[in-house]
Order: sequence, then structure tokens, then C-alpha cells
Amino acid sequence: MIVACGGIKGGVGKTTIAVHLAVLAAMAGREVLLIDGDSQGSATDFTAIRREVRGGDAGYTSVQLTGTAIRAEGMRLAPKYDEIIIDVAGHDSTGQRAALAMSDIVVLPFLPGSFDIWGLEKTILLLEEAQAYNSNLKALALLNRADPFNKDNIAAIDTVGDIGNLHILDSRIGNRKAFRTATGQGLIVSELKPCDDKAVSEIKKLFSEIFTDIPIVSKD
Repeated sequence: MIVACGGIKGGVGKTTIAVHLAVLAAMAGREVLLIDGDSQGSATDFTAIRREVRGGDAGYTSVQLTGTAIRAEGMRLAPKYDEIIIDVAGHDSTGQRAALAMSDIVVLPFLPGSFDIWGLEKTILLLEEAQAYNSNLKALALLNRADPFNKDNIAAIDTVGDIGNLHILDSRIGNRKAFRTATGQGLIVSELKPCDDKAVSEIKKLFSEIFTDIPIVSKD
């Protein structure tokens, strides 16, 4: 399966979600390709740190591609892998359109705030264009850095539910330091010590909701 973490709003946690999905799939024994399609190269940086802390093996393959090469090279490599995860730049770009053209699923993280919801509304236009030639593309909206008191979460989800053409995931990712700490060390939250059980539970639920046929194998 090919999963893009996309959307035209930056700073919503696409890279964090992408690397967690890639590592969890690899831990489950899948051959995984992580495509870094963002010029900032955050997923590539994460992989470099991960290789260093793991003695040279990240557990998955990572490539950095831009523009139309995301689709052209990604489709060429696809037969070699069970799962492909694409981390897309947070703006309307050739690369984002190329990722949407090849993906089965696009995960669209949004924060509980009006500017992020506005970004989803703009993204719908891209999705409609992509689905015209990729009818298999399914868009999943993910509430990320959720409000611990839930009030803003409910308001955001209700607003996103009115946009249309999006499926809102049951999973929610909280605004937890564990995610920032783990990725800064080339790890995912289930590998971090001490372990944040809530963060691990959230990312496992998200993974299972996207990859329904892959059992989770992680370091708890």
C-alpha cells in the first residue's frame, strides 16, 4: 500500500506521522520504502540519526525525491516493497500532486485551530483533481496535537466533518513531548525510555486504523 502524509498546511506533524508509520510497518516485518518528498528533508534527517543509533540500519529504505520524480521513481521502486510511505511538503506543489497521483491513502493531519482547518478546505481542491485520475485515493483526516481538555477537539472535528470528501479517523494524536523527544533521537515513541504509554497507544491505534491487515510488533 502507498500512504502519503500530505496537505498544504505546514507544521502539522506530517513527518512525525510518516516516520512512525514507516518504522511500525518495518517492525512488523514489511519491506518499507520511506520517500522524503519535502525539501526540508526532515524524514531524511530522522533516518540518518536512526541509522547512527542503530549501527547503520534504519530498518527500512529511505530516498529523497522531489517534483514529478516522486511518482516516476516511486512507481519504479514500488514492486520491491510491501509498503511505501511518502512525507510530502506542506504546500501545493508538483511533488504533492505527484504523491497524490500514486497513493492509495493520504493522511491529512490537522490541528485544533481555524488556520489548519482552512488548510484542509484548500487541500480538498487538490484531492478532487487527484481523484479524477486516481479513483482509488482515499483521504483520511487526522486530529494531531489534540487539546487535552477536548473542547477544541470537538469543535475542530465538527468543522472538518462539514467539509466533505474526507473521512475523519477515530484515532487522535495528543500534543505530547514524547513524540518530539523520540524523533529527535531517531526513535519512535514505543522505543523511547521511559515510555509514554498514552503516546504509544495513540500511534498504535492510528497504525492499525490505516494498515488494517498488519499486526503491530513494537518495542514496549
